[in-house]
Amino acid sequence: MNLRYVFFFILGLDAISLLLKIDELSISHYEAALLYGELSFLQLLLKVSIILFGQNDFALRLPMLIFHTLSILLVYKISKNYLQIQRNRIWLTIIFILLPGVMSSAIIVNDAGLILFGLLLFVYIYEKSSNITTYTLLLIYMLISGGFAYLFISLIVYSIYKKDRNFLLFNITLLLVSLFLYGIDTHGTPKGHLLDSIAIYAAIFTPIVFVYLFYVLYRRYLTKELDLIWFISFSVLVLSLMLSFRQKVNLEYLAPYLLIALPLVAQTFEHSYRVRLKGFRKKYKLTFIISLLFLLVNSSVIFFNKYLYIIIDKPHKHFSHKLHIAKELASDLKSDGISCISSTEKMSDRLKFYGVTKCNKYILHENNKIYDQSNNVTISYKDRLVYSANVTKVNIN
Repeated sequence: MNLRYVFFFILGLDAISLLLKIDELSISHYEAALLYGELSFLQLLLKVSIILFGQNDFALRLPMLIFHTLSILLVYKISKNYLQIQRNRIWLTIIFILLPGVMSSAIIVNDAGLILFGLLLFVYIYEKSSNITTYTLLLIYMLISGGFAYLFISLIVYSIYKKDRNFLLFNITLLLVSLFLYGIDTHGTPKGHLLDSIAIYAAIFTPIVFVYLFYVLYRRYLTKELDLIWFISFSVLVLSLMLSFRQKVNLEYLAPYLLIALPLVAQTFEHSYRVRLKGFRKKYKLTFIISLLFLLVNSSVIFFNKYLYIIIDKPHKHFSHKLHIAKELASDLKSDGISCISSTEKMSDRLKFYGVTKCNKYILHENNKIYDQSNNVTISYKDRLVYSANVTKVNIN
């Protein structure tokens, strides 16, 4: 069978699975704030999508799904420079798709999916196009998101290594302008969050993949096998760990920089496997199988996360709780003839997306338990109560 067909089958299966998953999600407070808040490039994309396809969850998440699909194509294209066997490039694509961080960025609206696609596109363009194209692309990145500031930092280090004075000065300029436009995050009091950052990275990659990724980056440093991807990933990894000594780091912007190092990981693993005799390859096969099983389990947990409500004592502790409730709540309110209501600021922004605006005619009181009242609103998943609220009508004389 032609492996190209296998690749496109995997791509299609991934897209269909994510489309089915979108229907189970509600807009989160963060996504609502992004949609209705300060002007940004991502906000413009979301609004264009909503204008074209209507105000619904599919239109909201379609730009992220497109970025995700294009990122998969770019990973496959880039991996041709690192993996000799096409079958191994297919396996790399599968692992990339199954990574929790990649799966989340495919449907959750934030800068992670945009940055991941941007980084992969830059790596691909840098090897294929002229300096003018590369410089133009970096200039565009500076204008659309502050998350690319870390790319400029890593390219400054790369320019010094390559002794490319023009590229160095260009990236220093982009970094300074980016910091001026988007500011510097120095929130919180000085406090160590190193272990927290490592734990989050491990959750994004799964522990085995993250440990091996760290090993590959360090090994290449020792053997001087340094290329553009290595400089981007290693520079940002070191920077994030250093910042973690002082403050809690927003890994939303940083994790994509490590995700693009997967071709390096796959190349090192392929080389280590091929140079050994068949009798000494068992531990590599076992490591790969265990890693794949971990990824399959994690992806299953993400896709079937609503079943976790059955075993979780406190529903609000569910890791996806912030992406649930609002759609069903808005539907229940509208079925009762309520098109506007007063609620908490976070819930109000979420309900607005589903056509329930803010007013003082009704008041929504979220409850910790069910009250025996006719206007009580309850939401259950898998026969488990996850949300309860009381609606009070305000008599205005």
